[in-house]
Order: sequence, then structure tokens, then C-alpha cells
Amino acid sequence: MPEPAGPSVAIIPARGGSKRIPRKNVRAFLGVPLIVRTLQLVQAAGVVERVVVSTDDDEVATLARDAGAEVPFTRPPELSDDHTGTRAVIQHAIGQLEAASSTRLGLVCAIYATAVSVTPDDLAAARRQLLESSAAFVFTATTFPAPIQRALRRRPDGTCEMIQPEHRHTRSQDLEEAYHDAGQFYWGTRDAWLSDTPTFGSHSHMHVLPRWRVQDIDTPEDWQRAELIQRLHDLEGR
Repeated sequence: MPEPAGPSVAIIPARGGSKRIPRKNVRAFLGVPLIVRTLQLVQAAGVVERVVVSTDDDEVATLARDAGAEVPFTRPPELSDDHTGTRAVIQHAIGQLEAASSTRLGLVCAIYATAVSVTPDDLAAARRQLLESSAAFVFTATTFPAPIQRALRRRPDGTCEMIQPEHRHTRSQDLEEAYHDAGQFYWGTRDAWLSDTPTFGSHSHMHVLPRWRVQDIDTPEDWQRAELIQRLHDLEGR
């Protein structure tokens, strides 16, 4: 794919509400507000012309602006609840940015504030992959730690059964490796984001991360584990 004519933009969805970890996006992660860590990561990668935060929250907006990001609009309430998907938020942001500048965007990277273990090299490599493959999306993924073909189901009475009993005696090394969305960032073309093209499919490629660098941050336990992982990662990089 040739380099799109429009500017590349990173959009960070970061609403103010969070039920399981209150004020998650402004909470200090190893001494730095979560939203600021992600902004610094994107800035260090140097792969976008604009870094934009989509938020409904004044404190998030202030931290983002102070860290060098743009917050050119306030996300509306109907896109700020627990049920709104990322696609709708990114589509809204693209619409707002293009309407304000009368400029068509090029590549768009949606990156979560919780992408604390992603590196600038990850962002740059995934962007190159998008251009070289002519894919619609490139997203972070990692492998399951155990063969999903040998997964178990728990019955209502507490007993269990194999979901795929035909693999009861199949050796683990003979089973196909499976991957899952790592939930860190998603590079896509502007047109792919604005279309109904699914994020996962034959038009998408995976940027594979090692399992130890993938951690959702949805609960206090997740947060603690993510900080421990990041400390080890920081030590390794010294």
C-alpha cells in the first residue's frame, strides 16, 4: 500500500468513568498517570503527525494537553458509557478531526491508555506491516498459554467435560496454535475504520507480542500484575 496522503493520527480513547478501578486513566502507574505513559509511548515512536485523546473528562483532558496531546473535542455522553465499542469512538473522532481541518486523514491507530507494555518499536513495526501488507488492520495479538482444543467446560452440577472431546488423546504439540486479541492497539486505514469491515478477518494481520508483555488492566489485581511486569521489563532494558 502506498503511504496515504493524509496525516497519520493516534487516537487514545480515555473516558473518565471506570467501575472496577476508579479513575483508572488518571491513576499513577509506577508514578506516572496511565494516560500520560501511553502518550509518551506514542510520541517516542514518532510514527504519527497527531496524537489525539477522545475523552469526556476534564482531568483526563488536562493531563493529556499538558503531556503534548490534542483534545480538540469532548466525547459526547452517548459514546462514554460502558457499552460503547471502540469502533464508534474512533469513527466519531475521525469525523470531528476531518470536519475541523477539512483534511482527510491517512492511517489511524487506536491505542488504549492501558497499553503500558507496548514499545515504540511495536507501534512502528505494526505501521510498517500495515503498509507492506496492504491490510485493512494490523492489531496486537498473542498466543494462548495452553491448547484451546483441550479446553474444559464446567457443568451446572460442578462436574466438567471437554469442549472438544475428540482431542482427548491428541498431543499438545500436534494441535494448532491459537491466538487472541491482545487489546493494546489497532492500526487501520481511515476507510477501514469508517466502514463495517471487521477488525479481525482475512483483511487483517497480527503484530504478535510475547505473552508476558500482555496484560489487561481491568481489576486491581490486573493493575498490580501489570506494574510488576513493567518493573521487570524496565530492569531488562537497563
